[in-house]
Amino acid sequence: MIDQRTAVVVEDDHDVGDLISGLLDKAGFDVAVARTGADALTIIREQRPDLVTLDLTLPDIDGVEVCRQIRLVSDCYVIVVSARTGEVDRLIGLEVGADDYLVKPFSMRELQARVAALFRRPRNQDSARAEVARTETVRDEAVRSAEPTAAGEATRPSVDTDPLGCSDLTLNTGAREVLVSGEEIDLTRTEFDLLAHLVSNPGVVVPREALLRAVWDTEFVPDSTHVVDVHLANLRRKLRGAASDNQWIRTIRGVGFRFDPCCN
Repeated sequence: MIDQRTAVVVEDDHDVGDLISGLLDKAGFDVAVARTGADALTIIREQRPDLVTLDLTLPDIDGVEVCRQIRLVSDCYVIVVSARTGEVDRLIGLEVGADDYLVKPFSMRELQARVAALFRRPRNQDSARAEVARTETVRDEAVRSAEPTAAGEATRPSVDTDPLGCSDLTLNTGAREVLVSGEEIDLTRTEFDLLAHLVSNPGVVVPREALLRAVWDTEFVPDSTHVVDVHLANLRRKLRGAASDNQWIRTIRGVGFRFDPCCN
């Protein structure tokens, strides 16, 4: 007997959640619905579903962070279902582990087709781990071989074990480790890459567009680069928590950001 597939619908809009769960139920899934990110992570850890549909705008935890946490415990298929239409949002969603990205409003027929397409590409834990390892290897090789960019843009950090930074802030790109006054700081992948990009170019003003191209690995620059400011605000908050008087990352109004190693 084939085990029934299970799905978790993460959606705080009751109408949308009911529509998606109803469709998946008719498709043969055993469906659970979560209205918050915290509830979703609890259910996913307990039930280990085959599929998760994930809204990015949740009342407690941002959906991007929920997706990161899902990938720590599960290799299930994840379809982001969001009203965020920007290409950067799509890139971020896919970067943190989503398998597909569906923009609201959408038709139930399209969702059904995308679910079917995912399950035509079966995978298990071993293949998922292999894919993650392959992706990381390709990414690391690309970083190692990256050449300096045009004037006005900073060079991408090399992957090695030589520490960067200053006396109170140490960053090791090989180990992906950040220490502030000897204390390790827990950063997301994007926060680490932003910090590494700035630290590897001390004293250089790095435009927001350059950070977007380098960290999100895209040549597309949208009209708004607000996503860079959001992640840098989170990064600064974490660094301040470990060293309240630090001013390592300076905002250069109208241009971008600069890492000043002597400012602490």
